[in-house]
Amino acid sequence: MSDDFTLNAEVRDDKGKGASRRLRRQGRVPGIIYGGGKDPVPVSVDHDELINQLKHEAFYSHVLEINVGKKKEKAVLKDLQRHVYKPTVVEHIDLQRVSAKEKLRMQVPLHFEGEKTCPGVKLHGGVITHNLVNVEVSCLPKDLPEFIEVDVSELDIGDSIHLTDLKLPSGVELVELMHGEDHDLQVVSIHQPRAAKEDVEADEAEAADAEAQSEADEKKEEGGE
Repeated sequence: MSDDFTLNAEVRDDKGKGASRRLRRQGRVPGIIYGGGKDPVPVSVDHDELINQLKHEAFYSHVLEINVGKKKEKAVLKDLQRHVYKPTVVEHIDLQRVSAKEKLRMQVPLHFEGEKTCPGVKLHGGVITHNLVNVEVSCLPKDLPEFIEVDVSELDIGDSIHLTDLKLPSGVELVELMHGEDHDLQVVSIHQPRAAKEDVEADEAEAADAEAQSEADEKKEEGGE
């Protein structure tokens, strides 16, 4: 993990919808820190500071340092509630404490490499389909990756990559695969565009018709003899 993220929080004593509305009018976001064998603590964070942090993709899959008064907490972002009509406005934030000795589960984004140069796209005009854009991982906080790279540079038309094909960092497991072999989901695939596929099918049908006609003509000639 190359980035370090710090979030400043204040303990909030007032609870309820009315108190939360007052906080939002003051430019603060109500939230809560929970887990880690400790009592939940209602907090609030500066809205603009939070929005600036959210611009970084790694913020969503990173162990954060939360300054709560004079105390420091290690936590991860578990839930974020945005305004129904204003997605740039955050209304509530949930932070889960982490322990260095306990595994956590987090959604981690997938980064796809080699899409423009893979044979299926560069040579055959194929289209790439991303069936998954993130995966849930289980690992210790120190092993939490910011993203998982998916190399598609060798894929051709009809090829695909599944969860079991992903190269995971040491100490990282995929939660989906813990449920059994039938959960080996497809991550990405390459296929022909619909128009190109129809052209190929038409050419194949035309070739088959021509072959059938040729065989029929040969039989007629043999019968004539």
